[in-house]
Amino acid sequence: MMDLTKAFGISAEVVRLFEECENTVLPAFKRIEGIAENNQWKVMKAFSDNRVSEAHFVPTYGYGYDDLGRDTLDRVYADVFECEDALVRHQLISGTHTLSTAFFGILRPGDILLSATGRPYDTLEEVIGSGGEIGDGSLRDFGIKYMEINLLPDGEPDMASIMKALDENKIRMVLIQRSKGYGDRPTYSAEKIGTIISAVKTKSPQTLCMVDNCYGEFVDEHEPTAFGADIICGSLIKNPGGGIAPTGGYIAGKSELVEKCACRLTSVGIGREAGASLGFNKLAYQGLFFAPHVVSNAVKSAVLAACVFEKLGFEAEPAWNEERHDIIEAIRLGSADKLVAFCAGIQKGAPVDSFVEPKPWAMPGYSDEVVMAAGAFNQGASIELSADGPIREPYIGYLQGGLTYESAKLGLMVAAQNLINLNK
Repeated sequence: MMDLTKAFGISAEVVRLFEECENTVLPAFKRIEGIAENNQWKVMKAFSDNRVSEAHFVPTYGYGYDDLGRDTLDRVYADVFECEDALVRHQLISGTHTLSTAFFGILRPGDILLSATGRPYDTLEEVIGSGGEIGDGSLRDFGIKYMEINLLPDGEPDMASIMKALDENKIRMVLIQRSKGYGDRPTYSAEKIGTIISAVKTKSPQTLCMVDNCYGEFVDEHEPTAFGADIICGSLIKNPGGGIAPTGGYIAGKSELVEKCACRLTSVGIGREAGASLGFNKLAYQGLFFAPHVVSNAVKSAVLAACVFEKLGFEAEPAWNEERHDIIEAIRLGSADKLVAFCAGIQKGAPVDSFVEPKPWAMPGYSDEVVMAAGAFNQGASIELSADGPIREPYIGYLQGGLTYESAKLGLMVAAQNLINLNK
């Protein structure tokens, strides 16, 4: 057995703490493995039903007309997510870009977008126009109005206020953010999102429901599209890319809406018919194949983190024995020094750039300085072990990812040791 003290500065005290916590969390691990197995079978059936073969990995160039692999990948995603259609493209560079493409593809001047889950993720503020300047090309610039319903004190959606807004306004789209993002609230299960959608549709059948699905794919046995979402969006360098897809995003849901998004991504009249795959297809297929297992590793890592840092006296959300609906673990660290020390530990336990010391910086798209640990093979890949948080009270560290449980455990051990050392 490797001497962790000599190799990574991890004390015997921390090793014992992790052994104790691993024994504690075994029931949670068993549940996670069951979900992963179900999701793996779902992916396998989609591959089989769509007759995925080596021919689908052949690159196309130029316009990319008749790209068999690209078009079949769309159908595989649609089957996995139990919906009519999907658009999976490496030209979608991030989750924010994917969501932006869907907003601009579907909404029109005069429409009203209503966020039902409070303030959306920081990087969407300028897309919407609630941050930034007039004239920057936001939804606001195009005459699309925005409303926001604050969450209740317990972090649950304020359904009474949502229903009132639907009564008083002709809402074109309701946005539901599945994950907490940089918020201090619960992440919503796909089934819970379905209850919100059902209420919206009962009150206003013509209103579209769009879900920001980032960080949530394969954590539950079904995605929000199985519970009535008209459109969902996500990034391939988060869960569904399995740590293999080097870039990309997906939009899935109703065929008519997906096509509108395709026309926004490329051009009206072209839509999904063009866009060379450039060798991306094999990585996207392989990443999706690995995704259920990789996501289970990330969720196990989050469960272990919750148990460990609770024992060290920090508040972790969700608790280790709570059901989970995304890969994120929020740890309330209480000070800027502790947040930076935590992220430094995660960075030191990473396979790439382990020698780099994270420092807070003014990251584009964020209103506060952010400290980020991200020793990843793919820059910004949240499915790989990472941790970050804005330098603002209550100084929450947001942990996510872990391609392998073993490597994530190492990063957590170093982070725990850093916090213990800080208190000495």
